[in-house]
Amino acid sequence: MLIPEHLDHLTQRLSGSLPKGLQALQEDVERNLRAFLEGGMAKLDLVTREELDVQTAVLARTREKLERLEAVVAALEQRLDAGEEPQKHPTPDEPPAEAT
Repeated sequence: MLIPEHLDHLTQRLSGSLPKGLQALQEDVERNLRAFLEGGMAKLDLVTREELDVQTAVLARTREKLERLEAVVAALEQRLDAGEEPQKHPTPDEPPAEAT
């Protein structure tokens, strides 16, 4: 989300770029521009950088766990294909046992 100071700066820059005849209404224009920008930003469903970083870390951990689970499933499938009976059911946090 935009920081209020950034929104104020953007509003002032936009209202300052108006033609001279409209600058007399600058305060009213700034207020309306600010309301318009705030409404537009609210509709965008934005997240903060902190929230994005947290979700990125969660996704990375989930991918790592998925890769471990895929390796466990592949090892179990190899054992079944070879006609072996799996003796131990590995947990998702354990690396798969090497086929001998």
